[in-house]
Amino acid sequence: MYSFVMYVFIFAIGTIFGWCIEVLYRHFADPEKRWFNPGFCVGPWLPIYGVGLITAFFITNFGERIDIDNIVIKRLLLFFMTSVCMTVIELIGGWFLLKFFNLRLWDYREEKFNYKGFICLKFSIYWMIISAVYYFLIHPRVWISVEWLSKNLVFSFSVGMFFGVFILDLIYSGNVLVKLKEYAKKSGVIIKFEELKERINREQEKANAKVTFFTLMLKENLSNILPRKENKGN
Repeated sequence: MYSFVMYVFIFAIGTIFGWCIEVLYRHFADPEKRWFNPGFCVGPWLPIYGVGLITAFFITNFGERIDIDNIVIKRLLLFFMTSVCMTVIELIGGWFLLKFFNLRLWDYREEKFNYKGFICLKFSIYWMIISAVYYFLIHPRVWISVEWLSKNLVFSFSVGMFFGVFILDLIYSGNVLVKLKEYAKKSGVIIKFEELKERINREQEKANAKVTFFTLMLKENLSNILPRKENKGN
């Protein structure tokens, strides 16, 4: 039970801080300096960052047991392993969404040195930077937080609350993805999720409608706002 609570706690940290990073990055990268809610969830969390932080925590924590006398080589090896795993997680996530939902949550095909739009050199370098910050600066504090949690189990109630709300969000947002999948399969299109959200938001601004993206997705006819047919093999 303790291990489960511990990993949910780490997952929560990753999802929330990852969401903050994405929001700030998208805001400053956008020429119009608009604010976006990234990802497919309604709440302020991105699951891929949670999975990434758990992976980084696991590699760093258990990787310290690797029997290498040279501390510099050992740390560089762990840093490299973490960086590669983060890119692999992004690759698997992108492939899974396209394969089973006809959905591109991100698309790097316009970036140089990309692989089928799932990963690219630019964002792999970003993952390396994030991995370096985590390994050299954040991991000791995460470990301290986990130890604090083990001595203050009352806090596990807050972790449980996060987990419950997150699961409800996942179910609700998953319902949206299923509807998108049904439409994509029927129409033979690949849906670019972020582009779709942006189109809907622009339509909302024009109409000055007080309706959320997810409500619109569940109620409106998708044919007027979805992108044109795209070859899934691209």
